[in-house]
Amino acid sequence: MPAAGGIGPGNGKEYPGNLTPFVTITCIVAAMGGLIFGYDIGISGGVTTMTPFLQKFFREVWEKKEANKSTNQYCQYDSQTLTMFTSSLYLAALLASLVASTVTRKLGRRLSMLFGGLLFFAGALINGFAKAVWMLIVGRLLLGFGIGFANQSVPLYLSEMAPYKYRGALNIGFQLSITVGILIANVLNYFFAKIKGGWGWRLSLGGAMVPALIITVGSLVLPDTPNSMIERGQTEEARAKLKKIRGEDDVDEEFRDLVSASDASKLVEHPWRNLLQRKYRPHLTMAILIPFFQQLTGINVIMFYAPVLFNTIGFGDDASLMSAVITGVVNVAATLVSIYGVDKWGRRFLFLEGGVQMLICQAVVAACIGAKFGTNGNPGDLPKWYAIIVVLFICVYVAGFAWSWGPLGWLVPSEIFPLEIRSAAQSINVSVNMMFTFLVAQVFLTMLCHLKFGLFMFFAFFVIIMSIFVYYFLPETKGIPIEEMNQVWKSHWYWSRFMEDLDYPINGNLEMSKGGQGPKLV
Repeated sequence: MPAAGGIGPGNGKEYPGNLTPFVTITCIVAAMGGLIFGYDIGISGGVTTMTPFLQKFFREVWEKKEANKSTNQYCQYDSQTLTMFTSSLYLAALLASLVASTVTRKLGRRLSMLFGGLLFFAGALINGFAKAVWMLIVGRLLLGFGIGFANQSVPLYLSEMAPYKYRGALNIGFQLSITVGILIANVLNYFFAKIKGGWGWRLSLGGAMVPALIITVGSLVLPDTPNSMIERGQTEEARAKLKKIRGEDDVDEEFRDLVSASDASKLVEHPWRNLLQRKYRPHLTMAILIPFFQQLTGINVIMFYAPVLFNTIGFGDDASLMSAVITGVVNVAATLVSIYGVDKWGRRFLFLEGGVQMLICQAVVAACIGAKFGTNGNPGDLPKWYAIIVVLFICVYVAGFAWSWGPLGWLVPSEIFPLEIRSAAQSINVSVNMMFTFLVAQVFLTMLCHLKFGLFMFFAFFVIIMSIFVYYFLPETKGIPIEEMNQVWKSHWYWSRFMEDLDYPINGNLEMSKGGQGPKLV
């Protein structure tokens, strides 16, 4: 049977643990790491439309845009130079996430967050005072390095800190702070663009120092996770910390499992090479395909088209703000739905429901835009009711993404990896995400110019593929302790063939076999 392949919570294990004020506040502060990513996503799109910014740094792009005020909406923004400025950050994040793996494993999750905050702060400072293009590029690279460290450590931190029953909701706090960051950036862009003298872009770019300070200060006051402390030999401190986090004195069973997982992880000398072992095939597959699919949902297309359509409804000069704010509000609201439902309805339900919702909306929007914009990209006069229908479907689409592939693309990979490969596998997850964010950003405008409204169908095809993949190959991980996750793969109709009892016993304790051959059953 293909559907779930899931099991009861931890094969009968239910660790005691409450949603204490301590763990709630800790996870909220840590989740703020998403603000730096969200703020940058929102701010960079707005700044590149500000005329004073283009005139100062990308004059040839501005001149070309002014000289060729084409009626072809498909090709209006096709500029590789400007796209490279925006997407260079993702290349830096990709490289940083590879380094961040070692830092996260050897120095702890908190220090990785601290490095992320400091690097992002330095990048924002340089960008805010930029006098030449090279300063902008250096700033963007530092921002990218900061995001690489934060995106590597924050989801892991949240998954390890949260009680397993509430792990989904607390982890999605990261995605919520990304959406809040985007919304704040869009609103600020609107007001900063109106500043007389044309220096508002400096405030937009320099404003990134605020979320950078939040994650930097946050990382200094946050406790480290018990998993990370055990991994670095601080066993007794970890037991005390676990008691405080769970709000219970009886944490022996969970503590023993954490120590066993840590002992197993210490036998792994080369986590990167280990990822290629047969028993890690399901983990590696998810670490690559989930972020790959997340970037091919087509969210970029929808966000790009929103200003044109909102303009048609009659928002006039405020079209960009209104589209950004309305889709931003929908984004935040739908992420809250995900926080409410992820531990009630499960990951698979949200993935599949969101996939169907996005597919229907993409088909409707493609048909509407194809009918009116045609192949020449000139819509002529659009009736208001027509644009309102399209905008409505865009909002429903954004909601579908924001309660499925948006947050779950970060949650699921961070909760399925065993400790011995967790940092390395999370690095692959972040790297693939950043690589495809970069590639989609680089080729998207050119593809839009050539494929026209067919681009919606291109992404709709991938939504079908990813929904089929989730249905058959992604087991349910709701309510399963993070160190018990391997039982999920052992019970799955397909992945069980890669699991061996010697590696992952269903019952019993783990003991390290001699000669570094891995754990054995006792």
